Amino acid sequence: MHAAPSPLPRNRVARALVLALLTALALTLAGPTASAHAAEGEVTWTVRTAANDYGDARSSFTYGVNPGGEVQDAMVVANHGKTALRLAVYASDGFTTDKGQLDLLTRDRKSVGIGAWVHADKASVSIAPGRSAEIPFTVSVPENATPGDYVGGLLTSLRQADDAEGINVDRRLGIRVKLRVSGALNPALAVENPHVGYDGTADPFGRGDATVTYTLHNTGNVVLSGNQEVTVEGPFGMFTADAGTVAAPPELLPGESWKMTVPVRDVAPSGRLTATVTVVPLVTDASGTTTARKAVQATAHGWAVPWTLLLLLLVLLAAATAWFLLARRARSRRKGREEARVKRAVDEALREKADSAA
Repeated sequence: MHAAPSPLPRNRVARALVLALLTALALTLAGPTASAHAAEGEVTWTVRTAANDYGDARSSFTYGVNPGGEVQDAMVVANHGKTALRLAVYASDGFTTDKGQLDLLTRDRKSVGIGAWVHADKASVSIAPGRSAEIPFTVSVPENATPGDYVGGLLTSLRQADDAEGINVDRRLGIRVKLRVSGALNPALAVENPHVGYDGTADPFGRGDATVTYTLHNTGNVVLSGNQEVTVEGPFGMFTADAGTVAAPPELLPGESWKMTVPVRDVAPSGRLTATVTVVPLVTDASGTTTARKAVQATAHGWAVPWTLLLLLLVLLAAATAWFLLARRARSRRKGREEARVKRAVDEALREKADSAA
């Protein structure tokens, strides 16, 4: 089968994934570029897709294959340095990093998809200065492969010793490989573990900010992204606030998850809050056409208590209570004094009457 053209802008030199492996800890740095350089700058090479029936200016390898099918293609490697270059060649599965970038497994980690199905004709290649070499490879999909998307890359690797740092540096340069195995596709994106928190303000009549967190989980078998909306409202749908434009998550490979933290400003401290997350999954087919799927929703509840206002009310209530008690005590004292005065007056009148009678 022929590969569909990638929707990314075309260029003669393939957009590649550069990954640097530092020490045995496999610290990986990734970035899109078309060339790799040694520390001193004397080693430089590039990779690109070969010109053939699939196209002559592709930015990646993209195929649709039936279970049990095969695809044959090639990658071109060019040595722009001043010395001969010997590179290892291999394939690896892809994954999404915490920064939302596509990365590739290091060679010592087991691949079960692209890394296991893509086989270069050569495990290594030697290229003279100023020359290039075409490396054919075959994509062999097992008959029991499940339908859906698989993403990885075909890599060239140069390991060098850095005597100054006392480490081995593995410079890797490759091209992304995206494969869709035909069959029943199931685009599915779940919103998991939603939570809403509230941070109030010292202004007793002001509004605060809510923070909504949740996890997007690609539970289907195709690569997905999504458009998102987040709203927060008080009881009975009152005092609704929305997050505005929410940053899109990266394209998630099947089975991957992505944690989201979304601030919502100007939220009224109305007591019990309800946060609603709405996500419209976006599926991109082999031709680059993006289709929106049915929206999925999740809700979370929390509390937005106006503590400053409550404290002010408590102070006012305490002041009112104290005033009432003091006023009642004053009235009681006045009443007591009046009763004592009347009693004295009565007693005086009785004494005067008794004296007159005597």
